[in-house]
Amino acid sequence: RMADFATQRLNMVESQVRPSDITDRRITRAMSAIPRESFLPDDARAIAYADQDLTFSVPAADDAPAVPQFMVAPRVLARLIQYLELDAKNVVLDSACGTGYSTAVLARIAETVVGIESSAAVVAFASGALSGAGVDNAVIVEKDPATGYADEGPYDAILIAGMIEKLPQALLEQLKDGGRLVAIERRERYGAAVQWRRLGDTYDKRWLFDAGAPMLAGFMKKPAFVF
Repeated sequence: RMADFATQRLNMVESQVRPSDITDRRITRAMSAIPRESFLPDDARAIAYADQDLTFSVPAADDAPAVPQFMVAPRVLARLIQYLELDAKNVVLDSACGTGYSTAVLARIAETVVGIESSAAVVAFASGALSGAGVDNAVIVEKDPATGYADEGPYDAILIAGMIEKLPQALLEQLKDGGRLVAIERRERYGAAVQWRRLGDTYDKRWLFDAGAPMLAGFMKKPAFVF
């Protein structure tokens, strides 16, 4: 089984990630090294390297219901990370980090990564997966992804690897001057990866590529009140 996962991982990098305009070799090296299956519950490991968004549930303690989670497709994650324009000295916030796979990939490239997730069960699962993968320069903390974690900021880069309808100003304000935030923004019926860059007190925003991803609950617009 282990050899099988290793082969699948190599295939993922060669057939999904590399052909998607990934020119940053640090990303392909990181994704070649990190066992994606370790960031999934046992019953979902078989689909770890599928070329699609993964949806699964993380078991919770006692009799609490399992927590629904997702992981964006490998090629989409790789492209989002490439547009963070990271260097080795960067401090990165991984907002809505889920089970920590994206955190582990980022940790291979940046100096320090802080992952935040709102569910205690998911934080516990992700923390275990990170330490199991030998990642020692990242931490996962129980926080609201939409409000970020200002205490550990400001950040050189912020990743939101999911679909959002609105970007909270609180997250933008946690960027350093020149810092980049990348997310997938919902537009009518489809999504687009977008990069925000902080320039003093203003933010430059640019379209990157069309992309889909599951919706992040904490980043939805409030429904307008209608009489």
